[in-house]
Amino acid sequence: MTVASAAVGSVHARQIFDSRGRPTIEVDVTTTSGVVGRASVPSGASTGTHEAWELRDGGDAYAGLGVSNAVANVNGEIASALRGFDVLDQRGVDTVLVALDGTQNLRRLGANAVLGVSLAVSRAAAQSNDVPLYQWLGELGGGTNPSLPMPMVNILSGGLHAGRGMDVQDFLAVPASATTIDEALTMVGLIRSAAAQVMAERGLTTLLADEGGLSPGLDSSEAALELMVASFERAGLSPGVDAVIAIDVAAHSLWDQQRGEYNLAREGRRLGTPEMIEMVCSWVDDFPVVSIEDALDEEDWEGWKSLTARLGDRINLIGDDFFTTNPIRLQRGVDELAANGVLVKVNQNGTLTGTLDVVAAARAAQYVPVVSARSGETEDSFISDLAVATGAGQIKVGSVRCSDRLSKYNQLVRIAENGSLPFARMDAYPRFASVRASA
Repeated sequence: MTVASAAVGSVHARQIFDSRGRPTIEVDVTTTSGVVGRASVPSGASTGTHEAWELRDGGDAYAGLGVSNAVANVNGEIASALRGFDVLDQRGVDTVLVALDGTQNLRRLGANAVLGVSLAVSRAAAQSNDVPLYQWLGELGGGTNPSLPMPMVNILSGGLHAGRGMDVQDFLAVPASATTIDEALTMVGLIRSAAAQVMAERGLTTLLADEGGLSPGLDSSEAALELMVASFERAGLSPGVDAVIAIDVAAHSLWDQQRGEYNLAREGRRLGTPEMIEMVCSWVDDFPVVSIEDALDEEDWEGWKSLTARLGDRINLIGDDFFTTNPIRLQRGVDELAANGVLVKVNQNGTLTGTLDVVAAARAAQYVPVVSARSGETEDSFISDLAVATGAGQIKVGSVRCSDRLSKYNQLVRIAENGSLPFARMDAYPRFASVRASA
């Protein structure tokens, strides 16, 4: 691609609010030619210990969650360091930002400050060259084959996304038989509506969780999985063929470190790692489950290795808190045969190029990447372009509800109008055939 130089003229940050009404940071990077790249930063509820550091103010304002210090870091130190820098040199920008911070996890300036600038720079670069963001990101990521990802969509939620109404955090639908992104979104919309109908008939609550999923407050994971199957059938879809299930356990939030066991408070039982593995295996045996995220605690390495030996050839085992979009932790997972996929969250890593490097490393190791939103989101649709650009094949945004989620799905619909991009379908689920055969 032939590009023209575009120098940073100014960098300006402001405090805005995310989907939970909590402060977050938005950054504008303006080039000397007047092009503006804007990006905002998400925030998680279920967070891993090894994530890049989100700088919050503390104190009384906004219950200590304000980001005025991060904003000041952008408007002062970062803006001065980047003025005149070429926005087309994304890796150079990110290298400067990381060096300027000077800590291992971006604790000094704040990963939210650094990431907001990193993403805004990439938008300014794409606009400077009059190309779609996904096309520019694809160039930055090494020219991978772009594709429209299969959505993995929240239907039922518990854990930290829904006041612990269920022990397990999320049960998600994957529209396995969809052949286009439009068809996929239509199918999951039907499933979510069907779930609400079934829940109402059973006298269950249909309250909304953080990511737009329904929060029925069921007593067991098996009850939630049965409700997922019933919702597929109510929507006129065949479980295991037209629609399959993904699960986000978020096991770190269940782990009682002092007692060395998993506390399933809603179910009224405590499980050791072997029992937790058996429970997860029973889900796969009894239901059309194709993907499980964070089935075990982020430091339960021996458990992860055992689980991968049991299920790694049957389903996708995704590390979120386990890997935290961190190249060192991902490499350890590859070396020790723990998990076979990685959740990709830009704010866990802290820079765009760092995130792209993790995707590349995952692909090189034949680990499946899943580009993901956070529970505290904004209307920024950046990750949709990222998922397309990297050809990740999967995207996890939340439910088909609330504008912070729909902005991402709507961007995929816009990108699909290109007409030349393939839809990934179930390519990111290499083990799906065996699940379908047993359905």
